[in-house]
Amino acid sequence: MANNINNKCLELICVIVNFGMANKIIKYSKQCGITGGTIFSGKGTVPNNKWLEFLDLNDVRKEIVIMIANQDLAYHTIDSLNTKFKLSKPNKGIAFVMPIVQIIGSSQFSEGKRDVIVKNSTYNVIVTIVDRGRAELVINAATAAGSLGGTIINARGSGIHETSKLFNMEISPEKEIVLIVSNSEITDSIISNISTELDINKPGNGIIFVEDIDKAYGLYKKLE
Repeated sequence: MANNINNKCLELICVIVNFGMANKIIKYSKQCGITGGTIFSGKGTVPNNKWLEFLDLNDVRKEIVIMIANQDLAYHTIDSLNTKFKLSKPNKGIAFVMPIVQIIGSSQFSEGKRDVIVKNSTYNVIVTIVDRGRAELVINAATAAGSLGGTIINARGSGIHETSKLFNMEISPEKEIVLIVSNSEITDSIISNISTELDINKPGNGIIFVEDIDKAYGLYKKLE
């Protein structure tokens, strides 16, 4: 099936679950047709308040699974994962799918670039990369702008001259990666606040990028 995959409709599946669940996610995804995935360790954070927890994250150990598939298989897989693991219910985890514009260095998928499709997305994923120890500042700045949580990934287990990769980006071991899923209506506010509070525009202070989300399960809104 891999030889017939059209790179113009490749999608990245991201699943965030409690520690110990990632292998089950990958095993079940393989039954759906996924050939493999990558697991990252991290922790979830959410402010101490009375609101529903956004992203099912409450300062506990988390595992992040990323997998690549064509659009039809990605949608089928995320739907099946939601049914199997009840991701639409609180405290079960989240899963979302977003388009891949370009892929390089994969033996399964031939190198190619996807035509960028402009569309209105309900949710975005905000990825912020900062020096280790500054991730909590990112979360605090995002929270002040309306975010209700995020996931922090540490580049653990690598030597000082080695790197880890996320979204095909090299991340040096002294960095932290913060994933925040936001409603598109407040994405700009969150980005602006993070950029201001951490002085991101100053060289060496970090980087922020945003991707549209095609489909998602497990996202909860703040109580009114």
